[in-house]
Amino acid sequence: MTYTRSSARWALVVVATWLITACGGAPAAAPTAAPAATEAPTAPSVIEAATAVPAPAEPTAAPVAATLNGITLPADAAPADQQVYRTFFNATTTFTTVDFLVSVYEEGGAVTNILSEPLIRLDNNFMPMPAAALTWEANADGTEWTFHLDPNLKWSDGTPVTAADYVTTFQYAADKEHAWDFFWFFQAPGEIKNWSKVGTGELKNDQLGVVAKDANTVVFTTETPAPFLPAKLLYSTPLQKAAFEKNGPLYNNDPKTSVSSGPYILKEWTKGEKLVYEANPTYTGSNKPYIQRVECIAAKPETFFAGYRNGDVDSLGGEYIGAAETQIIAADADLAKQVTKNANDFRTDYLFFDTKTKPFNNLKVRQAFSHIVDRDSLIANIIGPNQAIPAYSFLMPGFHASNSKELSTIQNFDVEAAKKLLAEAGYPDGKGFPKITLWLRNEAQVRQDAAAAIAASLKQNLGIDVEVSNKEQKTFMEALNAKPTKIQFGMVSYGIDFFDASNMLGVWHSGARHNWGNADFDKLVDDASASTDTAGRLKQFQDAEKMLVSDVGGLFLFHRVNSGLLKPYVVGKALEPNNAGFNGIQWPGFSAYSNVPGSMYINNTKTK
Repeated sequence: MTYTRSSARWALVVVATWLITACGGAPAAAPTAAPAATEAPTAPSVIEAATAVPAPAEPTAAPVAATLNGITLPADAAPADQQVYRTFFNATTTFTTVDFLVSVYEEGGAVTNILSEPLIRLDNNFMPMPAAALTWEANADGTEWTFHLDPNLKWSDGTPVTAADYVTTFQYAADKEHAWDFFWFFQAPGEIKNWSKVGTGELKNDQLGVVAKDANTVVFTTETPAPFLPAKLLYSTPLQKAAFEKNGPLYNNDPKTSVSSGPYILKEWTKGEKLVYEANPTYTGSNKPYIQRVECIAAKPETFFAGYRNGDVDSLGGEYIGAAETQIIAADADLAKQVTKNANDFRTDYLFFDTKTKPFNNLKVRQAFSHIVDRDSLIANIIGPNQAIPAYSFLMPGFHASNSKELSTIQNFDVEAAKKLLAEAGYPDGKGFPKITLWLRNEAQVRQDAAAAIAASLKQNLGIDVEVSNKEQKTFMEALNAKPTKIQFGMVSYGIDFFDASNMLGVWHSGARHNWGNADFDKLVDDASASTDTAGRLKQFQDAEKMLVSDVGGLFLFHRVNSGLLKPYVVGKALEPNNAGFNGIQWPGFSAYSNVPGSMYINNTKTK
């Protein structure tokens, strides 16, 4: 199996064993209690969870007078005219679309992908929910996936949503002339049949493995078993076939030609200034919004924090909160209560080695290094307590295959153990150990400081000289991807492309991103990636990760946490703490990919 990866933008941007097979059974019961933040929640069988799952129940709060598009506002909601959500986007960047399958790297506007329904969406524990597809199932080996569309879904022009809309969209995404900037995503693993050949022009678009069985049934065929395909198909918000053929792929850029099957319609797009969406009055899906108006306002990032404090917007992403802002928040009791935490794209920062050459071909050297990092101190004194949690393994708490607690004793901070292991490796007190360079990938100052602290610890405790060198991204990636690699010792991060451990652990597969290899690890990951046994593949992924941690393929430092700000009057069930302890708007954000639009509202404390 070949593993590929291109750096992905995500404010999606950016998807543990999040299998979404659907072969039979009743919906899984919700967990009765949330585990501690260092433990991963137990994933219900998604073979059970994805079949005949009912649409989300409407809130049971006492009714009030205001009824909006067929739903009643919760009893504590502000009036309908105050159901407005405002957020900033970066005025210094340009974007050409709000549709993921048109472009990912040129998609923008703070809020995107709310104009049509993906096949599935996620709840705030990253578990699958029906969206356009009410049910789905696979054949025995997971190479054919059939999605049964909600026959009640309609576009805002009154025409029904059909399988042809999805077929047209995926044919466009694969088309050679389109040259989609996320084309690699639907390649291996689990490549859609003929995807690469259509992309090179070798085959015509209509030979792609995405077909309409009938008006309400779309079938995906893959080159190899792909039990994780529905996880990838989170990114399936379709273009309308008729609008696409009449006005081209950018028809959603103009309110006059925009057509929506999602919870919102495009009301205004003033380039460089704002995007405005309004609740879709004809929406017939299961994600009906309380928020009646969404305003995305262009501003310079350096003004975002002040704008949030002034009440110009209702939320602010953690990526726009620096050290100075963190100090202000800590000193302001009201602001401190508005901090929310989410896992964003489950990104882990780690050190890696060229394990095929000296000195890192010696396991005891790598083990010595793994015991020299005081993660708690790094986070408390450099990274910031609201910006990260300690990482003792690759998969972050909250990721369904994560096994953080069990693995936390393998690469723990233990200076005496580190000294003993280095001596056993033939380098007592660092004698004879070569001077090494720690490469960074164009990192921000805070992570440069973290790398410098690690280098200082290696010198102080093990007598090893380390130079820290922050390289340009292009230089770093070319050296990393060279075969053999040109980086002996480096620091980098990785976050999910789609919600399955095959994606995350695949970067450690022999011949993939790093010059580390373990045949037993490869087999476990390959077998789990092709397996339709939900519980069995979960265990295989966890066993594989334990091999990775024990063999110190990487030295795991910290999991990034996105600590943003959210006004206290912005509430909703989907914003409450999830099983991993994260709260606020979870990945994949305020979009049709999540159940946030159908849950979030402005409560009456804003009026008060």
